[in-house]
Amino acid sequence: MTQDVKEIFGSPGGSLAAKVRTLGPSMTRSMQRVAEAVASDPAGCAALTVTGLAELTGTSEATVVRTARLLGYPGYRDLRLALAGLAAQQQSGRAPAITTDIAVDDPIADVVTKLAYEEQQTLADTAAGLDTVQLGAAVGALAAARRTDVYGIGASGLVAQDLTQKLLRIGLIAHAHSDPHLAVTNAVQLRSGDVAIAITHSGSTGDVIEPLRVAFEHGATTVAITGRPDSPVTQYADHVLTTSTSRESELRPAAMSSRTSQLLVVDCLFVGVAQRTYATAAPALAASYEALAHRHRSSSR
Repeated sequence: MTQDVKEIFGSPGGSLAAKVRTLGPSMTRSMQRVAEAVASDPAGCAALTVTGLAELTGTSEATVVRTARLLGYPGYRDLRLALAGLAAQQQSGRAPAITTDIAVDDPIADVVTKLAYEEQQTLADTAAGLDTVQLGAAVGALAAARRTDVYGIGASGLVAQDLTQKLLRIGLIAHAHSDPHLAVTNAVQLRSGDVAIAITHSGSTGDVIEPLRVAFEHGATTVAITGRPDSPVTQYADHVLTTSTSRESELRPAAMSSRTSQLLVVDCLFVGVAQRTYATAAPALAASYEALAHRHRSSSR
C-alpha cells in the first residue's frame, strides 16, 4: 500500500477498527471478544496487562496474544502501546463517530448523512485491508487473459456485470454469469491463460463456488472477491481480494455494504488493467465513447 493511502486510511484508530471488522468473522468467539474490547475501549485496555485483558474478556493469555498477532502486532506489548497512542489521540478532542443505525422514523436528511458516513467507512476499511500484492497479480492475469468469466449471484451479480462491461469497453473478452448452470458449462471451456473471478461476500455461495472450482481444475487463473478470507471459495482461488465486512441492520442489509466494497475492488482491477493495456485500452475507450456520442447529444436536446 502506498504511503499516501496509508496516511488517509491507516490512522491508528481507523486501521485497528478496520482490522477488527474485516478479520472478526474469521476469529474464534474468544478472539472476537478480545478484538471488540480493544477496539471499543482502547484507553481501558491499554491500562491492562495481558492477564488483566484475558480476565476482562473471559479468555486466556494465549488467546489475547494470538488476537494481537492476528491484528498485525508482534505481541501484546506492541498492541498495548498502539492502544495507548490511540487513546491519547481520542482524548485530543476529535469528534465522536457518527452513529449509523437508521431508525424507521429518521428524517431523510439524517438517512443521507448516516448512509454517506457508512459508505465512506466501508470504502476506507476495504482500502486499508486490500492486499495490493494480490491485487497486482490479479491485474496482471486479467491484462494478459484470452478470456475472463465472472461469477456472481444477486447483488454480487450486478457487480460482476459492472466489471465485465468495463473490460469490454477496453477491448477485452469478458462474460458475466449469474445462471449457475451456464456458469459451470462455460467454466469447463476455460484453460491456462484464461481468468475466472468469483464475487461472493459470504464466500460460501455454492452457485459461485462450483464454477470457480471447475475453472480452477481446468487450469484457469482464479480470483475470489470476498468478505471472508477463510471461506470455502478461497480454496479454489489463486488470488484473494478481501472486502470489508460492515455491520448489518434492519434497514441496511449486508448486500448494500458488500456491494460498495466490491465495486471499489472492481474499479481497482479495471484501472490497473487499463494502465497495463493503455496502448489498446485508450483507443478502445475513445471509440466506444464516440459510438455513443450521438445518443448523449440527442438526449440533451
